[in-house]
Amino acid sequence: MAKDPYQALGVARGATEAEIRSAYRKLAKKHHPDVNPGNKQAEERFKEASAAYALLSDPEKRARFDRGEIDAEGQEQAPFGFGGGTHRSSGAGPGFAGAEDFSDIFSELFGRGMGGEARRMRGQDQHYRLGIAFLDSILGATRRLTLPDGRSLEVKVPAGIEDGQTMRLKGQGGQGIGGGPDGDALIEIVVAPHPQFRREGNDIHVEAPVTLAEAVLGGKIEVPTPTGPVTVTVPKHSDSGTRLRLRGKGVAAHGSHAAGNEYVTLRLVAGPVDPELEQALREWAERHASFDARAATVES
Repeated sequence: MAKDPYQALGVARGATEAEIRSAYRKLAKKHHPDVNPGNKQAEERFKEASAAYALLSDPEKRARFDRGEIDAEGQEQAPFGFGGGTHRSSGAGPGFAGAEDFSDIFSELFGRGMGGEARRMRGQDQHYRLGIAFLDSILGATRRLTLPDGRSLEVKVPAGIEDGQTMRLKGQGGQGIGGGPDGDALIEIVVAPHPQFRREGNDIHVEAPVTLAEAVLGGKIEVPTPTGPVTVTVPKHSDSGTRLRLRGKGVAAHGSHAAGNEYVTLRLVAGPVDPELEQALREWAERHASFDARAATVES
């Protein structure tokens, strides 16, 4: 039996939508299979949190769960007078005396018209969340989503997708009634943050530490990009905050959008200081005593 969804996310029954979303994000980031390769316990915890969020993020399903109409797995609970419970009515007519599945009863009630003719009804759309790594959203990837009922869907995540965007998988939702088409699976993408990269539109931003010697004298350094490290040239007389552009190293090309750029911002790191460096800086300071770094920053 699935764990109570509120307990699975660690939130109170009266939690707001924002609190539920925040709790899921934290658990998804901590237990995502990409972060815990081969860890079955983390994988199960991730599936448990995803199933709980799929139920509680849907206002209708959450209300039905709170009223006891469905269980933690989203399955119908047999109400009073319906088969399968301890309160079976002995005077119930056909369709209510047996222990039939509740979904079959609904198919019978809504799948046929007044004259007994079959009525085609489209299946319901079903909503899910899929947590992906930052680089998956930049380059694209194929990921597998495990559903609360145990099924799994192969999701082809396109390059350039953003946090909060929804993908539609046609025919992967609720089953149609009376020969009607199946509903769709609507999958909201949750992108985990990256320790180095930051995205702005289709561009990627990253900081690169440089030594005093590299900034003043120039040189070559290695910087990370979504597709792997590359070597760039630091111009002579660079300063902390100098920005370099790497064309086409941002979000991969997708649709009508060309590949974005990566912007590398240099960050000066003093590093080890010895007596010779101290003396050289002391002499430099004496020669440039009129230079005011704070004033220069304000003016720029």
